[in-house]
Amino acid sequence: MARMEMSAIPASLAIPMEASADAYYELGLMHASGRTGPVDLVAAQTWFNVAFAKGCARAASHRTELALEMSRDEVAEALREARRFLTRH
Repeated sequence: MARMEMSAIPASLAIPMEASADAYYELGLMHASGRTGPVDLVAAQTWFNVAFAKGCARAASHRTELALEMSRDEVAEALREARRFLTRH
């Protein structure tokens, strides 16, 4: 069984349980702009979906804008990831 050091976990995955909708929105911005490494539109879309579901209305416009740059499969993947995250948190 593989072991992973906590320091090896990206900061974007170490989210406190009480994180606000704005924190998820910021994660979306980080992934969309490449502040976490290479631009990752699926991850950005995922976090904007989570932020919107948690009550961040401004995430909606970013979701829409990103969806125009993504394939249907990418948008579907982001939705699946957001649902998976929301059911666990």
